Amino acid sequence: MTMPIAAPAHVTERLLPLAGGKLQGRVLVAGKGDPVLFLHGTGGLSWDPFLEALAAEHTVYAAEHPGARDEDALRQLRGIWDLVLYYDELLDVLDLETTAVVGHSFGGMVGAELAANSPRRVRKLALLAPLGLWRDDTPILDLAATPATRLPELLLADPTGPLAIGLSPPADDPLALFEAAMRMASILHFIWPIPDKGLKRRLHRVRAETLLVWGREDRLVPPVYAESFAALLPKSDTVLIDGAGHLVQLEAIEAVRERVLAFLR
Repeated sequence: MTMPIAAPAHVTERLLPLAGGKLQGRVLVAGKGDPVLFLHGTGGLSWDPFLEALAAEHTVYAAEHPGARDEDALRQLRGIWDLVLYYDELLDVLDLETTAVVGHSFGGMVGAELAANSPRRVRKLALLAPLGLWRDDTPILDLAATPATRLPELLLADPTGPLAIGLSPPADDPLALFEAAMRMASILHFIWPIPDKGLKRRLHRVRAETLLVWGREDRLVPPVYAESFAALLPKSDTVLIDGAGHLVQLEAIEAVRERVLAFLR
């Protein structure tokens, strides 16, 4: 898990007013070539080796999710759908009529929603171990305030969800069950991943070619989940990477870099 760090000298940091000035968008920009919007995952926004590799062939816009560091920004978000509207507006501000989108983990799910909502804007979509499916009918702050004792119940609500498939311990071990749920819930301090059918009903709208990259050793969102996810996308290809868990772009940088760059070309 990476932690947010200052951008290297060759990377430009842009702070953009969005949502009528209520939100400040932080974007790291570097590289030349066709644009790529990168949506970070569980560890926060940082300029890591994977982004450096992307920037060798593309202009990379690495955007920070609103609310990741700013409690006031968090209050402006009523649900997952607000993030989709936020990134639609961000593309307008960046003057990107069309772009490729690469999303890791939680950023992958947001990227899939963005491609479903604005299919003409997303020309290619690369999803690196996208985290579970999301419900967008509950305010984010309500989810964040959910008592910890209810998290296992919520995270196991969908028998086809990633936690139920890959992490659910024996039913006679409630402590292990609670700890597994907390591991999943705590990876993002500003929103809880709760499996839901909402996105499943929208993925058929995605028109972009889609690459799904999963770590073969991913226990947070196991590879079996990739199969059901890919089946919902009209044009998709799935690649399993040996030696990688959920932080697939960090743990198997060369294999992931080569596959994603070939796909974007």
